[in-house]
Amino acid sequence: MKKKYLLSASLLTATLALSSCGASNYNSGAVTTGAAMNYDLTSPMAEKYAGQETEFNTEEYSAITENTFMSTVSDPLSTFSIDVDTASYSNIRRMIDSGRDIPADAVRIEEMINYFDYSYPEPKAGEPFSVSTEITDCPWNSDTKLMRIGLKSMDIDLSQRAPMNLVFLIDVSGSMSDDDKLPLVQRSFSILTDQLTPQDRISIVTYAGEDKVVLEGADGNDRQRILDAITHLEAGGSTAGSKGINTAYEIAEKYFIQGGNNRIILATDGDLNVGVTSEAELKALVEKKREGGVFLSVLGFGQGNIKDNKMETLADNGNGAYSYIDSEREARKVLCEEMAASFITVAKDVKIQVEFNPAYIKGYRQIGYENRAMSAEDFDNDEKDAGEIGAGHAVTALYEIVYKDSKMDLASSDLKYSDTSALGIENGELLTVSVRYKAPDSDESKLLTYPVTDQAYTQIMSEDLSFAAAVAEFGMLLRGSAYKGSTTQDSILSLVSNCNIENDDYKKEFVQLVKAANFQ
Repeated sequence: MKKKYLLSASLLTATLALSSCGASNYNSGAVTTGAAMNYDLTSPMAEKYAGQETEFNTEEYSAITENTFMSTVSDPLSTFSIDVDTASYSNIRRMIDSGRDIPADAVRIEEMINYFDYSYPEPKAGEPFSVSTEITDCPWNSDTKLMRIGLKSMDIDLSQRAPMNLVFLIDVSGSMSDDDKLPLVQRSFSILTDQLTPQDRISIVTYAGEDKVVLEGADGNDRQRILDAITHLEAGGSTAGSKGINTAYEIAEKYFIQGGNNRIILATDGDLNVGVTSEAELKALVEKKREGGVFLSVLGFGQGNIKDNKMETLADNGNGAYSYIDSEREARKVLCEEMAASFITVAKDVKIQVEFNPAYIKGYRQIGYENRAMSAEDFDNDEKDAGEIGAGHAVTALYEIVYKDSKMDLASSDLKYSDTSALGIENGELLTVSVRYKAPDSDESKLLTYPVTDQAYTQIMSEDLSFAAAVAEFGMLLRGSAYKGSTTQDSILSLVSNCNIENDDYKKEFVQLVKAANFQ
């Protein structure tokens, strides 16, 4: 069911004064430009779309069946692939800003939570990321506890990063002429150009009725040549298809840098007529090419034609990230401030398995990650693909957990045959978090395990968990979740009030979005 969000008089559309973002200034935390937030009540997008419906809307989203509570007696294992995509949050922001309907399936709560930065501990020596946990009372359900699992990957010095071989694969069909499409694509890739070094190689392939190689193997130091190629792109022509993606892979392989970051960046408003006749064939192609070391990331632009489901699938199977760019500010966040996290992989095929101990925990519900769920046996199977984590990235997963003494009843079938292990072991461990990952150049996974005891519980939740819980509540309200409990707009704002967000413009903007959304 869709809910309507009308643009309220209090909606503040954020525009950030932009300044140069050099690679040496990369910071995975708050915005580093030092510019103040400026809000424009008469922004062109807000004015154009306030209270209006788009005449034609062919946007597509994968159906999400929300996670329910599971019994630890019958289902003690929760297994999933990590997710570093953030497209859902910026896409939802676009919809709120323009006063549009928000389809429930567009709301992926894990992507909303992972849009923001958190202060997780740095990894130990020899490990690619840290793993931390926290348990507290659930703000919206008095019968459950809320648990956070946080991963934080190691930062790198971008001045010492490996060279990049990037191919920009750009949709220039007629539908890309709107200002929030190709013109924004051009501004976005211009921002990325500022981060290049002489050892990088840049190529540009466009597609519409036919594919065209606009630039091939340019030196990263030849900035003006790259900018000229980007600036002179024009939208027009049919979307009859081309062999654009094959051409992009051919060029990526031609200029392949051993030990470097070899990646295609697809920019489109939703048209994936890139030369492969079916979605299944396209998925198979990117899976095959990732094995050769060429990854695929996807940037979505514009509105009315977004094929969110297909773009997410492509990025996931191409060992890349999927981001939605709704503004030049978002382009700067993805392609400049978080360039290392977006493009430099420090661990691949990262899977998490949580084993709950029935001796202490009788049930649990994972919040989000519905389309990242894996079977328990896939955890040990190195042939099964999973998510990648980039340098300096933080990944957060939330669970509602039901202690044995909770009054909450769980619907679970009685097992006629079971061994005593179904009752758990009273060893003080509430659960164990296990993580499998592969080094970027390895096909064999490594295992890390982290037992969690009652020492993880705190009555006063940390600022990190307070903010993540607030985002989760917002997502549940947007989805009309059956599990939102006592969540209200006021409860979301109350959780954020426990956090010091003064130096984080993205978190401050979140507050404005919460205030702007009128739930009807």
